[in-house]
Amino acid sequence: MKIHGQLADMPHSESPPPGIALFDMDGTLLAWDCQLLFRHHVIRAEPWRAFSVPLFLAFLPFAKLLGTENMKRVFHCFLWKMPPERLAELSREFAARLQPSIYSELKTALAAHKAAGHLTILSSASPECYAAEVGRLLGFDLSLGTVLENNLLFPDLTNHKGENKVIRLRKLLPASYFIGGKLVNSHGYTDSTADLPMLAVCEKATVVNPKPPLEKLAVQNGWPILRPARPWKSEMEKALRVLALLLALGENPGKL
Repeated sequence: MKIHGQLADMPHSESPPPGIALFDMDGTLLAWDCQLLFRHHVIRAEPWRAFSVPLFLAFLPFAKLLGTENMKRVFHCFLWKMPPERLAELSREFAARLQPSIYSELKTALAAHKAAGHLTILSSASPECYAAEVGRLLGFDLSLGTVLENNLLFPDLTNHKGENKVIRLRKLLPASYFIGGKLVNSHGYTDSTADLPMLAVCEKATVVNPKPPLEKLAVQNGWPILRPARPWKSEMEKALRVLALLLALGENPGKL
């Protein structure tokens, strides 16, 4: 049984829309890695799931050996044996709490694409169970994330990141939406070099609070750079809040 959020209806026409806008979520629509925020939200709702924190920390020394996808499976052990209905409920609650944290600059960009009749797609590496709810509240036409295939201790998944985002788009969208390997009249938004495969199928790109490697690419390619204000005053404050989230401490270290 797959655990995932509801996707918006896909377009039925084989003719490409006037435009296509692809948005990453974590670090792009908002400052945080939502996986940490969601785990904190779930543990606050069901404190017994805090067992997952020391279990994840025990695997950290082996992160390089296990790889990103397996570590993601370990991280999500906090969802062990969670009924799908309960996961859906917590995902809806979490998505609603996130809304004030969405950057106004990205809301404006999204609204402009929607006003132009563009197909809007949220494409995230975060679990689809709540990415789909975030996308629904923001009005995206399609919301995609990492699908957790079951509620085992270490759930099966395929990390929806990097090239996997493009592979899934090619499976879901009509072939006619791609011309010369690129999506027709498309615009990609991201904060991370991990999304370079996604940007490679876009005609235009905008980067959000990029780190130096991505900023250098943006300057070289003439991509616009957005720098919305982050919800922390210093790197030390950010580090302390991330640590609290990692350890599932405090009532609301993300200040949602």
